[in-house]
Amino acid sequence: MSTAIVELKSVGKSFLSADGSPRKVLDEVDFTLREREIVALLGQSGSGKSTLLRIMAGLVEADRGHVHYRGQPLYGPARGISMVFQSFALFPWLTVQQNIEIGLEARGVSAEERASRAEKAIELIGLSGFEGALPRELSGGMRQRVGIARALVVEPDVLLMDEAFSALDVLTGERLRDDILELWEDSKMPTRAILVVSHNIEEAVLMADRVLIFASDPGRVKFQMTINLPRPRDVNSPEVRALIDEVYAVMTAGRVRAGKVADEPERLRLDERLPEADISRMEGLLERLLEEPFHGRADLPYLGEETELSDEELLPVAEALALLDFAHLAGGDLSITALGQRYVAAEYPARQALFAEQLLARVPLAAHIRHSLLQEPSGELPAAPFLDLLRESLDAEEAKRVLDVAIEWGRHGETYAYNYNTGMIQLPESGDGA
Repeated sequence: MSTAIVELKSVGKSFLSADGSPRKVLDEVDFTLREREIVALLGQSGSGKSTLLRIMAGLVEADRGHVHYRGQPLYGPARGISMVFQSFALFPWLTVQQNIEIGLEARGVSAEERASRAEKAIELIGLSGFEGALPRELSGGMRQRVGIARALVVEPDVLLMDEAFSALDVLTGERLRDDILELWEDSKMPTRAILVVSHNIEEAVLMADRVLIFASDPGRVKFQMTINLPRPRDVNSPEVRALIDEVYAVMTAGRVRAGKVADEPERLRLDERLPEADISRMEGLLERLLEEPFHGRADLPYLGEETELSDEELLPVAEALALLDFAHLAGGDLSITALGQRYVAAEYPARQALFAEQLLARVPLAAHIRHSLLQEPSGELPAAPFLDLLRESLDAEEAKRVLDVAIEWGRHGETYAYNYNTGMIQLPESGDGA
């Protein structure tokens, strides 16, 4: 077995909720990154993937468990670990070469040595001729190349990539990913191991020697797949398609409750994360399921290709449809239910009524908002108390996102309304709503 570079044992991390109580983000995470391997990490937004990367990089300290780099406890940033961020994170006032050199400068490397190493990194990553350009003069793909070159110029043992390709268009992301893999396969980069956080299942299967799938609330490894296929991999080969299907099946296998994975979504808690699914996209996907060639049932990877939805867009919509019982999600397939067929066949007012009925029956947060409004003589309440309730168990950003989803779904079903000027949630003017 190859040498371990980074080891995590029983790692946990909590952050304080709005009420001061600890909220577990990671719990009992065991993971080893070994030499000459690429590992891809998949999971829902908010599952703690980025926090895990920052712990591995020494940027965030774990509350529990042990983190070792090359057999030694990790305290603070490790010189042998570099990180590439989704947001490029470039200094806009510095040139390409200056951005690449800045990490070396922080380490006290001489100007001559910095220039020499930056020149090699620029040539390696395909930036020759752009040394004097400012970030605003570059495309998104070129800016991300600068971020990768800046990470590689310090000659790291480990390269951590946090959604490094997701901010790019599909073709640019694929080209950059292929370039990284070519450098890796030809041993032209000093890096001994790569960990990639991604939302893209196809990307993970094409890149990785191992794929880890994270569960949420709190984040922990729930599934691991080893891939022994040689690179480069043909995305259309039966072997690769089978692996992609298997990962989709695990990703959509339902919510984890006390270590048990269920195909059917369970009734949510009041403070549960809601999938960020747009109503029109949900309706469009239901309608597409009934068309050729699906006839009510679709393999998710194929459905994503046919609808041109990314995994980050498709999976929340599929989860939302399953949550509301308009579709069944199991084994990596999405099949429309009898209720979903009724919804597609209905006219708009009947669709609204059906949506509202399912929303109140299946989403406790929406039912709580509706019940609270009915108890209020004025029929309206500020959104702030509901946000505070969510912040008791979710961070501020995620709490706002969940409430926004609940409000949008409620507005669509005319279960309640929302005044964006006053921040008040209100019963519909008719007073009876759904």
